[in-house]
Amino acid sequence: MSSLKATIEKIKALEVEKKNLLVEIEELRKMADAKAAALESEVGLLRDEIRSLKVLMNGPEPKPGK
Repeated sequence: MSSLKATIEKIKALEVEKKNLLVEIEELRKMADAKAAALESEVGLLRDEIRSLKVLMNGPEPKPGK
């Protein structure tokens, strides 16, 4: 019976570990999403700055089709 008790304890421990790992995965996903959003915003600002500098240096950009 002691091997059955050990197996039950091992299952309980693994269930706790699984729960903790799922929580950690969710936290890491949220952090990754936040980082991606921040980088996307930063890239947008850099693109806007490039457009502004090009206008300053060369005049307005031609519109597509013109």
